[in-house]
Amino acid sequence: MRTAEHSSKLVQQDRDHLWHAMIKFNEQVPPLMAVSGEGSWFTAADGSRYMDGVSGLWCLNLGHGRKEIARAVYNQLMNVSYFPLTMSHEPAIELSAEISRLLGASYTTFFTCSGSEANEAAFKIARQYHAQTGRPEKTKIISRYRAYHGSTLGALSATAQASRKLKYGAGAPGFLHVPPPYSYRPSFEDDLAAADHMEKVIEWEGADTVAAVIMEPFISGGGVLIPSPDYLKRVAAICRKHDVLLIMDEVVSGFGRTGKMFGFMHSEGVQPDIVTMAKGLTAGCMPLGATAVRSHIYEAFKGEGSGHFRHVSTFGGHPASCAAALETIRILEEEQIPDRVSQLSDGVMKKLHDLQSCPIVGEVRGIGFLYGIEMVMDQNTKEPASEEVMLSILGACKEKGLIIGRNGDTVPGYQNILIIAPPLSSTEEDLHFLVNTVKQAVRG
Repeated sequence: MRTAEHSSKLVQQDRDHLWHAMIKFNEQVPPLMAVSGEGSWFTAADGSRYMDGVSGLWCLNLGHGRKEIARAVYNQLMNVSYFPLTMSHEPAIELSAEISRLLGASYTTFFTCSGSEANEAAFKIARQYHAQTGRPEKTKIISRYRAYHGSTLGALSATAQASRKLKYGAGAPGFLHVPPPYSYRPSFEDDLAAADHMEKVIEWEGADTVAAVIMEPFISGGGVLIPSPDYLKRVAAICRKHDVLLIMDEVVSGFGRTGKMFGFMHSEGVQPDIVTMAKGLTAGCMPLGATAVRSHIYEAFKGEGSGHFRHVSTFGGHPASCAAALETIRILEEEQIPDRVSQLSDGVMKKLHDLQSCPIVGEVRGIGFLYGIEMVMDQNTKEPASEEVMLSILGACKEKGLIIGRNGDTVPGYQNILIIAPPLSSTEEDLHFLVNTVKQAVRG
């Protein structure tokens, strides 16, 4: 049994030794410490119970306590505990074939440990591919403002969120940013004009110098920006026209969160050159990232000499992580999770749009189990909500037993978007609790 003395000791050890991600140190307020979980809920050290309205970090897609996944990991560890992918093992082989099947075309997959690593690998693959097909000058990577693509140096350079880069220097060279489609605060008349601007940048930079465009189908951490399906079609056409690889970052959107297995599948006829994934790939149960590359691109790496991909991840494609992913995919398909998300989004989550009439709500936007609520001080001026307003809403939700997120450390002065992304296995009761709690907190 956990005693008050033991809990106090843990809090002190936490303060003395544990460096937390993305939060400022606060001596007075100890971080929330989970001690158990079941489904979409977890219990904190003080006995309080909370619904996790952001799936941990957008990854706990099947909730806590999935015994099937735990069993798959255990069985794999008792069979082959570790084996590097400089050679091969059965779970990685099976998983790579499954990923290709799910993506609907022939892909070859390189495994890593995270989304950041998956994107790093994608950038290197794109540049090396062009070099090995006679165009070594094609090195530039284009991404969009507000997008998040990871925290390692290359991935952070692609990330176009100024606040995340403070005090880290200039970043890696060769990364360019363009405005996203953002109907609430538009830079262009519509989504297609935003895509056309991207093409202008490619032309102005010189198409023979641009290696790839990287994009999420729906910008997630940057504020949940939802473009029209035609936008992605236009970007894909532009990339084909200029021989620029299209890298689709499905780290958040993949594996059912948007109501389809992958977010790009909402745009009919789009087939990315490279797809990166992590998070939902194992439902958050084990670390695993993947960079899936169209097989015709992989062919360019089969030549003799130095043509191979000189990249390695010690724990990338760990046998136990691959086993967890295989079981996750089985559950997603057996329980028809993407279809369930689509149906429950239409039946329950869309009720969040009722908040649109609230004076401090600028816009409610979402797809599947991915929602953003843009908070403002005034609907006419669209002045972003203050820090006090945001903290008040987050705190009110927490008091009622719900954890939701916000777009922290993104754009200076625009960290005003509530983010809601519950586990995909959440019950209808869970979702009704989430929606009603958020409504109460926003309306005060």
